[in-house]
Amino acid sequence: MRKIDPEKYTERRKTIIDAATACFAQKGFHGTSTAEICAAAGMSPGNLFHYFPNKQAIIIAIVDQEGVALAACFEEIDQQSDLYAALVAFMDMVLDLAADPAFASLMLEIAAEATREGEIRSRVERNDKILREALQVLLREAAKRGQIDQALDVPGATVWIAALIDGIFSRIAVDPDFRPLQNKQMMHTLLDRFLRHGLNTGAI
Repeated sequence: MRKIDPEKYTERRKTIIDAATACFAQKGFHGTSTAEICAAAGMSPGNLFHYFPNKQAIIIAIVDQEGVALAACFEEIDQQSDLYAALVAFMDMVLDLAADPAFASLMLEIAAEATREGEIRSRVERNDKILREALQVLLREAAKRGQIDQALDVPGATVWIAALIDGIFSRIAVDPDFRPLQNKQMMHTLLDRFLRHGLNTGAI
């Protein structure tokens, strides 16, 4: 039996995930065939199925990858001295991603698929939990440092920030004239008035 090279195995999985991500963003999960993923990844179906048993497994891997990236992002944010500024920068990054048609399309595809498929839904819910828990930690610490309103209802604020993130992508889906980056300053104003009510500092 041939010994598996872990590094090569991981690299090949990433190649498939990247190829599938591009295909899904362009044609959707159900509009993309396995053959198209194979062509984009430059491998045969037999080779692809060695890494992923089916298309659903690839979708799950993409969602898992998003969760890992999200957790890593907040690990970096938690090291910042100005947590409010770090949160604004994170939300700016969300707008940057939303402005990427391929990424926005992929996120909407994942959200739609989560309503139909239980395993994907559980992964999406886990990622949402990672986001909300990380936001709560950030907001509580920012309040302790006096960087946001110390009387803020942190659990409630967390829900609404998460809803704002979801809403950015939903707005793209229903409003072809919505331009995320053109609305960046308004988002800053919303965050400032929502999170820093009563502070004597201005908006970022």
